[in-house]
Amino acid sequence: MLIRFEPSFRDLLRHSQCALISTLMRSRCFQIFAPAAVFFVLLVGAGSGQNTTLISLDQAIDLALAHNHSIKATRTLILQNQAQEITANLRPNPTFGADTQFVPFFSPQDFSGENLNETQQFDIGIGYLFERGHKRQRRLQAARDQTAVTRAQVTDAERTLAFNVGQQFVSVLLAESTLQFALQDLTGFQQTVDISEAQLKAGYIGEGDYLKIKLQLLQFQTDVSSARLAKVQALVGLREFLGYNAVAANYDVVGDLSYQPLKANLEDLQMKAMRERPDFRAAELGITAAQSQALLAKANAKVDVNGTYDFTHVSGENTASIFANFELPIFNRNQGEIARTGYALTQAQEQQQAASDTVLSDVANAFEAVRSNDEVVQLYTSGYLKQAQDSRDISEYAYKRGAASLLDFLDAERSYRSIQLAYRQALASYMTALEQLKEAVGTRNLP
Repeated sequence: MLIRFEPSFRDLLRHSQCALISTLMRSRCFQIFAPAAVFFVLLVGAGSGQNTTLISLDQAIDLALAHNHSIKATRTLILQNQAQEITANLRPNPTFGADTQFVPFFSPQDFSGENLNETQQFDIGIGYLFERGHKRQRRLQAARDQTAVTRAQVTDAERTLAFNVGQQFVSVLLAESTLQFALQDLTGFQQTVDISEAQLKAGYIGEGDYLKIKLQLLQFQTDVSSARLAKVQALVGLREFLGYNAVAANYDVVGDLSYQPLKANLEDLQMKAMRERPDFRAAELGITAAQSQALLAKANAKVDVNGTYDFTHVSGENTASIFANFELPIFNRNQGEIARTGYALTQAQEQQQAASDTVLSDVANAFEAVRSNDEVVQLYTSGYLKQAQDSRDISEYAYKRGAASLLDFLDAERSYRSIQLAYRQALASYMTALEQLKEAVGTRNLP
């Protein structure tokens, strides 16, 4: 994973630079020295900037998978299941027993070597539980199958995290694009205000028209503040998914709102999802785990044998004894657990079918969402963006030369701003729909 450290160009458009540009624009000699003034502002901004950590979408997902505390906590479930495998594979412990009889506690005078050898009895024995029906092997296999299910479920949690990061990353890109547009719009309208002020002083427009334009500037300034706040909040939300300490406080993202057409068809995506989706894989493994539990229940119905070997010393004689005992399976033959695991197997099979339906539905819904958002983006790029730009430019040109009314100019300005913001939102919705389709298919690489 590579993280680039370089001065962020976006820092050149921060509040201090904007304020300095605005001050220069109000100057009478701005139009003469504008190129030199702007170059000076950019040079000062570049010299005073600090290094910013820039991360791409792929890097953000890698950071989240490595540092997100929720996913790290979820991964411990795999380790817990592996520990249960150790427990399942353990053999029973042997038992040790010893006893002595006829000890003359109340006749101390009888304590002698002859008494110990001829009268008292000593027993020492060791026992072991012999499991039948391959219980240990069945327990181990059941535990391993459950670990496989858990591993697939953890992978599914990682899939969801990747989608959340991608969705939030798009929100940051949208906030950044909106902020840049708001700054550009503010700069452009400030020029209009300055020109209107000059026209007022020259007597070309009335004070009422000038005040209307001046008041309209408030909306542009408010848009900049709102856009800046939206970006900060989006970055904070993304940092929560990445792990708060995984990136520096002044980090930023690299990338733009972009349109990438989808070439795959629905059938291919659904087939790929059936192979890739970890939740469907977990449902399939759930059937295997249920079968292992059913076999274990049948193995537990087998009767185990307790065997014991005893060494006995009594009346000067040493003898050995072998004992065996086991339950008589008259009442309890583990019927209930065998029946339960049979129903659990049926449940797992139904859940696998339900998971299959969910996968196909998720892909279909996400695919249609991409198509719908694609149509919206195409509407904007087919002509509406250019028409809004031309309408604003024509109205501005005509108004500055007295050929259009103030209301026509302001209405064209509002329409242009509204179309531009809606286009950016459409791009963000399309990119979010693509992220949702990637989650539905279960892979970051769509065909």
